[in-house]
Amino acid sequence: MAMGKGQSKYLERQIAICRDNDAISPRLYEEYGVNLGLRDADGKGVLTGLTNISEVDGTKAQGGRNVPCEGELWYRGYKVQTLINSLGKSEPGFGKIAYLLLIGELPSDESLKTFKASIRQYRKLPTNFTRDVIMKAPSADIMNSMTRSILTLASYDPMAKDASLENNLRQCLQLIGQFPMLAAYGYHAHVFANLDGSMYIHNPSPELSTAENFLMMLRPDRSYTPVEAKTLDTALILHMEHGGGNNSTFTTRVVTSSGSDTYSTIGAAMSSLKGPKHGGANIKVMNMMADIRAHIKDYSDENEIAAYLNRILDRDAFDHKGLIYGMGHAVYTLSDPRERVFKKYVRELAAEKKRENDLLLYENIEKLAPGLINSKRRHPKPVCANVDFYSGFVYEMLDIPEELYTPLFAVARIVGWSAHRMEELICTDKIIRPAYMSVMERLE
Repeated sequence: MAMGKGQSKYLERQIAICRDNDAISPRLYEEYGVNLGLRDADGKGVLTGLTNISEVDGTKAQGGRNVPCEGELWYRGYKVQTLINSLGKSEPGFGKIAYLLLIGELPSDESLKTFKASIRQYRKLPTNFTRDVIMKAPSADIMNSMTRSILTLASYDPMAKDASLENNLRQCLQLIGQFPMLAAYGYHAHVFANLDGSMYIHNPSPELSTAENFLMMLRPDRSYTPVEAKTLDTALILHMEHGGGNNSTFTTRVVTSSGSDTYSTIGAAMSSLKGPKHGGANIKVMNMMADIRAHIKDYSDENEIAAYLNRILDRDAFDHKGLIYGMGHAVYTLSDPRERVFKKYVRELAAEKKRENDLLLYENIEKLAPGLINSKRRHPKPVCANVDFYSGFVYEMLDIPEELYTPLFAVARIVGWSAHRMEELICTDKIIRPAYMSVMERLE
């Protein structure tokens, strides 16, 4: 419901009062040693837990201090690039890597077969769920649509609050199987209700991988190429997990520690991921690239590209924030291992789609941006392209609509969330409750 003029004025007055009463001097944070965002002055995360699931490295100890190094991402002790390189040229790896993250070891052929069968079993929704839940009040915000569906699925689960590890694992496997459907069907309902388009609901096929099923369910003609499927499968693997400290995974562990059920926990993680500071980064890259393409004539002219990037950094172009999106990372310094692995598949897909010229622009920006960014800094530090720099370009080439970029992230990250939920349940029985110091004035 839209606000009336009178209500808007009232709220403006109340916000002005709130600003005065809620304001805390930045000096106090430093005085009391408060690490804003649970990060220290150098941007390093405050240690809040331990995990066996993954590790993210961007620095190494040398001479008693941390120095930048080539980035590494480890899943259960294996480098992510090693895992992806071990797969066959057209072999989908989603199921295998999901098993590794959830169970903690690489599966035998028989274990993988059983695990994939379990996921296939859960690639279905309760009777009339699509009609009664997904198609009711469809939203342009597919993350909201999916979250509503996740919470509603609890109503169809007679064991929703069963706290046993076996039941929690069953619920996680169920959501891993259902997430692609919740995303694709939520989008189609939005197209039909809000964009005056056609709606088609394709049932997932048991013979297809997660990536293949997603492309098939998304497209009217159900078709896709092997290169498309392999590229999307790789993107899903690279987005599955990224340490326990990222915002949505930490949310998963916080809510799990309270004793809440799987559906509520994953719903909370979804609410975290949808924030533009977390899961929406590739959309910002795409918006920026559209602006750059509109102002650059020759994608091979590094001087022309550098001149416009400098305008962006000087807050004279694009969104006037002074940021080149897709550049830099909270942990990685010299390189993002996900971006390095992904680039091979980006190039193959660009060749198939005849988008080499667009790829040239991306690669030139990746080459030029770090130096330009550091030229504006008082204290230069290593800057690298992160995986989000190319992922939006890949989704665009796959004809995946922008409304599904963050939901597709969730289709991958549900695996990591599930692994961390299980680890939290197994290893700890203590609610996460950090301290906040009160600096209020006592009035009586």
